[in-house]
Amino acid sequence: MAPVHIVGLLVSPVHAYEGRPQDGPTPDPEPAARTEVTVRAGLGLVGDRYFGRPAHRNAAVTVIDAEALDDLAASLDLDRPLDPLLTRRNIVVRGFPVDDLAARRPHPGAVFALDSGPGAVRFQANRPAHPCAWMDVVLAPGAFRGLRGRGGVRCTPLDDGVLRLGPATLTVLPPDPE
Repeated sequence: MAPVHIVGLLVSPVHAYEGRPQDGPTPDPEPAARTEVTVRAGLGLVGDRYFGRPAHRNAAVTVIDAEALDDLAASLDLDRPLDPLLTRRNIVVRGFPVDDLAARRPHPGAVFALDSGPGAVRFQANRPAHPCAWMDVVLAPGAFRGLRGRGGVRCTPLDDGVLRLGPATLTVLPPDPE
């Protein structure tokens, strides 16, 4: 069990980073930043573009470590912090290396729980959430390459629940005995 801080929550009905980066992102029809999100088991975050889409069942929710962006800003010699919501990851935590949870063949990813107060919500970590070329446009030149291996993890929610910004705990659960 690790104390973490949920520093960002994002729910957007549109895929903002479609097409060519030089054309700019598609604007969100409403603010995508949230103070609270509703999670539905096997479906994702209510209101998000990937909610209930069968093709994204194993990638319905993305989680990233804010410290990866701090390290990126330092490595790029930026004099400003990077906005973690520009990565378009749904949940941004500070205090745990979430990339370590991803599946590494032949091993499955970890099952972990996030609890921000209303109760624990379990997630099955699946594959890494690799950065895309858009990161060089929306974060800073060099971000695409700099986030390789630290772009977060794609997850399947296993429980219904609510997550809120602020202090939380992240618990990596033991694997089911086979």
